[in-house]
Amino acid sequence: MADERAGAAIEQLRAELRYHEHRYYVLDAPEISDAAYDAKLNELRRLEAAHPELVTEDSPTQRVGGRPADGFRKVMHSRPMLSLDNVYNAEELRAWDRRVRELAGELAVQYVAEMKLDGLSLALHYALDGQGNARLVRGLTRGDGQTGEDVTGNVRTIRSVPLRIPAARLKGLLEAGSGQDGSVPAGSVQAADGQVGNEAGGVDAAAVERPRLEVRGEVVMPIASFQRMNEERERAGLSAAANPRNAAAGTLRTLEPQVVAQRRLDFYAYFLLQDGGYFPAGQAATLDTLDALGFRVNPNRAVCATVEELIAFVDCIESLRGTLGYEIDGVVIKVDQQATQLRLGYTGRAPRWAIAYKYAARAGITQLLEIQVTVGRTGKLSPVAVLRPVGIGGTTVVRASLFNADEVARLGARPGSWVRVERGGDVIPKIAEVVPRPENEAGMEESPEPFRMPDCCPVCGTAARQAEGEVDRYCVNTDCPARLVQSLLYFAHRGVMNIDGLGEALVQQLTESGLVRSIADLYTLTAEQLVGLERVGEKSAQSLLEEIARSKEAGLARLLMGLGIRFVGERTAELLAGAFGSMEAIAAASADELEAVDEVGPKVSASIREFFANERNQALVARLAALGLKMTAEKKQKSTQLAGWTFVLTGTLPTLSREEARERIEAAGGKVSGSVSRKTSYVVAGEEAGSKLAKAQELGVAVIDEAALLEMLAGGE
Repeated sequence: MADERAGAAIEQLRAELRYHEHRYYVLDAPEISDAAYDAKLNELRRLEAAHPELVTEDSPTQRVGGRPADGFRKVMHSRPMLSLDNVYNAEELRAWDRRVRELAGELAVQYVAEMKLDGLSLALHYALDGQGNARLVRGLTRGDGQTGEDVTGNVRTIRSVPLRIPAARLKGLLEAGSGQDGSVPAGSVQAADGQVGNEAGGVDAAAVERPRLEVRGEVVMPIASFQRMNEERERAGLSAAANPRNAAAGTLRTLEPQVVAQRRLDFYAYFLLQDGGYFPAGQAATLDTLDALGFRVNPNRAVCATVEELIAFVDCIESLRGTLGYEIDGVVIKVDQQATQLRLGYTGRAPRWAIAYKYAARAGITQLLEIQVTVGRTGKLSPVAVLRPVGIGGTTVVRASLFNADEVARLGARPGSWVRVERGGDVIPKIAEVVPRPENEAGMEESPEPFRMPDCCPVCGTAARQAEGEVDRYCVNTDCPARLVQSLLYFAHRGVMNIDGLGEALVQQLTESGLVRSIADLYTLTAEQLVGLERVGEKSAQSLLEEIARSKEAGLARLLMGLGIRFVGERTAELLAGAFGSMEAIAAASADELEAVDEVGPKVSASIREFFANERNQALVARLAALGLKMTAEKKQKSTQLAGWTFVLTGTLPTLSREEARERIEAAGGKVSGSVSRKTSYVVAGEEAGSKLAKAQELGVAVIDEAALLEMLAGGE
């Protein structure tokens, strides 16, 4: 009876959480606060922890896996994910419209126009469970169009991707039978049985059933998420990503689902397959169906009867381009009627019934006036182009990144050069190329000498260091004024020590007045000193001092981040804090001890060792400790019970999910791999085990079931 009550409570919470996820992530119309949502989610976690036998893979608690993947399998698409041909102006679009109507003959022609999102294509496979619900079983990248990579673990973290489509929403959709087969280009792979990639990266013969339902769409990184990610990369001493599209692609292919979840990707659906065939409806009806199934469908779409209506829609969307919050690079136009699509067919690589109208890149031609070198908080020297002001996409651009010395040399850029500037992803201005001086344009003469990065820091004059094999140069003076300002801003950031009120203007005053010469000086400031600064009153001074005092309890992981050790971001800091338990232990750790921590390799360990070997840094840490900053954390003890053994999981286990089995093995010191090799210790096989089981038998690797694994975890032989 107790289990029945718990089961009912769990299902009720899941239904409520799915409803609120849909309101927030798909409809952009939340009904409850984040705190209220988190409270419901935490209650569900508590109930599931007490009743692990009731946990299901589509539960809202299972969106984010806790462990990194070992790699990505290759899986053949149920149907090829084709490219689109492009047009670039109204006349080319009119010519395409004429061809469509000639080929369509007596059949009706109506168009559906949708935004062309600048992201990456994704295919989602859903299978039916015993209750008639459709559950997400696989997420594939486009890959080469024939075969994609299985990124299911990462896809599950995207909140606008439903993990479960209720049977009630599917009513009438699947009973109608399979979708129309449709035709595909000659020579395309039609074997819809998705085939799992083998260890060498090819595609082997282990077939997977066609999904009952397949939804295709575009994964994008919202501009706000992109900017936040770049801020985090800068704080970790990494270079900024060039544009949201590349950032989204890199994120979806990262091996750490937690990172994917933090970057808040979004998914917009635009295509539907049923039992491997095309959904038997036109494009407009398909989009409405996807909307009804609970997917996010872009509202900026239109049904157009004529090419002139299409052109008007294309122009309208271009005018909105800078206000959307995500990147687009054009408009996709599809013939609406499926019968007409079938008549039009395909060329060798693209459908004749669809076209992409591509917008021109947002760019401008201007003159490069000067190349300045800036200094970041890690000491990295970065060349920045100072430009004659140029308007691009409604924004006046006066500076653009040149990234590093190699990029400057590749471009051949120098003061006086005329350059084409693009807003990369319409966000970050960058120099795309050097161009000839435009006719009738006056300006400074181009420098006869190529640009060279300085040998010394342009701010403090300290000799710059360039590590072997790296292109970047660094100022190694930890007291460099430029580094100090950036270090203080980073230290105070919300995601680090969270000192509210310590902004750029105040930091400049504190450093220029000499009140703060290191981050430790923040903790010796007095109200009298602060009130003496411009625009700082008694109330704001007291508030800032309270914030600074509160930051002393931020903890070891946050403080590790705040020290600005190169390559030590949030995730690495948390792992180090949990592994060593104190700043003293981390400072004394050898390279081997550091590299024994998950995700810490030679490059990261060398950076940590170098930081703590520096006498100034040692003095800084000692002073922070004397000032009362918390320098310890709860040390996470790791069992060595399964140390030295590598496990591979395959099939469906009776009581444990894949993620639970992985976590328990790794907590016991074992390793979980995604592929079977001669180095594999055990393959844990459940129901419907696939090619991994066959591979294990072929190599003579021991195969065990879940019961044997649980016995090992419990200390059995």
